[in-house]
Formats: sequence, C-alpha cells, structure tokens
Amino acid sequence: MKKISLIYVLLFAFIFSCKESSKVIKTEKKVAKIDSITVKKHLYTLASDDMEGRKTGTPGIEKAAKYIENEFKRIGLSTYDTLKNYRQTFTFTDKRSKKEITTSNIIGVLEGKSKKNEFVIITAHYDHLGISKKEGQLDSIYNGANDDASGVTGVLALAEYFKAEGNNERTILFVAFTAEEMGLIGSTHFGKGIDADKFVAGINLEMIGKVPSFGPNTAWLTGFERSDFGKIIQKNLEGSGYQLFPDPYKKFNLFFRSDNASLARLGVPSHTFSTTPIDVDKDYHQVSDEVETLNMTVITETIKAVAKGTESILNGTDTPTRVVIKENK
Repeated sequence: MKKISLIYVLLFAFIFSCKESSKVIKTEKKVAKIDSITVKKHLYTLASDDMEGRKTGTPGIEKAAKYIENEFKRIGLSTYDTLKNYRQTFTFTDKRSKKEITTSNIIGVLEGKSKKNEFVIITAHYDHLGISKKEGQLDSIYNGANDDASGVTGVLALAEYFKAEGNNERTILFVAFTAEEMGLIGSTHFGKGIDADKFVAGINLEMIGKVPSFGPNTAWLTGFERSDFGKIIQKNLEGSGYQLFPDPYKKFNLFFRSDNASLARLGVPSHTFSTTPIDVDKDYHQVSDEVETLNMTVITETIKAVAKGTESILNGTDTPTRVVIKENK
C-alpha cells in the first residue's frame, strides 16, 4: 500500500508541476525594450547601398517599403482603415519631371483600449534622393542615413516597444511616409483622407542621429510654441536625464518642412523631434549622409526619450492643445 501511495503522490506532483509550467508559458509577456542592436539592424538595412538612395518611384524605395511592411507584420500590427495590407498606394505627378509616379505610404496600427477612436500618429519619411552622378564625385548614392532612415528606425523601434508594452489606451498609427523630399506628397495625401478631429497628436521623427548643439541626451522640437505638446513631453522627461528644447533654428522654418506640417495644417498638434545641428551639418542632402557618420547611442536614447515623453498622451492622461498655424512668409 505504501508503494502505491508513493506512486500516486509522485504522479500528482508531476501533473501539478506540468499545469504550473503551462500557466507560466501562457502568461509570459514579451519584454519591451529599445536597444542599439535593433537600431543598428534597421538603420544599416534602410541606409544600405542596396536601397539605392530610396528615391520615390524607384526599385530602391520599393525594397525599403517591403522591409518596413515585413517588420510591421513581424511585430503584429494591424492594417489601417479599409486597406487590405499595410500600403496606402496612390499616384501623383512629379512637378520636376512631369511624370506620373505610383508610390505608397506604409501604415501599421496598434489599436487602443478605452480610447481606440482617438489616434496618435508616429511618423517618419522613408524616401530620399536616390542616385545622382556628379563630376569628380566617386560616390553617387544618397543613402540618407540620418535623413531619414534614422527616423524610420525610430518608428519601427517604437512600434515594437509599444506592441510589447500593450498599455496604449489610444490607437497608435505607425506611418512611413513616401515622397517627403518631393514636397511632403505622402503625408499630404494621407491628410486628405482623415478626420483630423480624431487625431490627438502627431509625433514625427526627422534626422535623430547626431549630437545636438544642446549636448548629449537632448533633442529639439519644431513648432514648440504652437501647442503645449512640447511642455507635456518636458514634464514626462523630468528626472530621466534627457531634455527637450524648442527648435533653435527658426530662420530655417523647419516646422513646415517635414511631414508634421501636413497634419498640423489640419489642426493636429503635430511636431517634429530632431537632434541634428542643421545649421552646421555638412552631410545634409549629401552623399556623405551615411551610417558611419551617425551616433547609435544618440538614436537609441532619443527613441527611448520619445517613448517616455509621449507616454501620458498614449495612455490618455494628457491631450495636447490644438496647434496654432501661422506660417512665416
């Protein structure tokens, strides 16, 4: 009898341990993190020679589009509105060449919980200048590592982070815009099809790969005075060791030169984060804008700061004031 009892005890213990193990497996949650390994993976891929400078309407930008699509799928994002896939495809006429170009914004969605009909959009443009051969210039590929593979890297890293976190009360749209370099074409097209009143905030990332004039662990925000978006970010970053400053380059009119402007013109408090000292940046729109010129720590820490700084907007605690538009002529 004792032997039989011992067998029953061991059998019960085995079954119980199996149940407990299955519980652990079922409740295991993916750890949310933003690290330099992820940053390097995205940046080196998007800014590689294989992408041929990602000019809108070329095979190079198509490769970039497929990469972003595959990342959205891997992360587990949903498609937008009535789209059957991640592409919002449209055709426009290039003002310079007068040719019709068919291209796509790449859009992924992370649905919110209690406020799923309120949207926050996180964006960057994935196009650049392509290939241009100039006399006396050995390199002809405009890789656009800082402008704006760094920003798209941020969008992808934030998508993976917020998906793993799963705490967003508001719905987040992650968008890689096309044809920014041709005049904000992609973001303008996107803006035509939305109800702007449902968009709570726009978070645009542009050239986040270099140490700012303010020093390490800092970034600057365009249009800081046009809404209280920037002040909300500053409040959330208190004690983090990272600081956000107003755009110091007012004469460049940068608020209206990136994709945030397309939504801002519709009243959305949409602003651009950047770290690059644009007034002295020798690589801007040059073939020298390559990965080797960028600081991985700057990009990684800036993405982390954007995640922390926008947290209260994503969870519905804070709602930025609508943007004030008055363009400098």
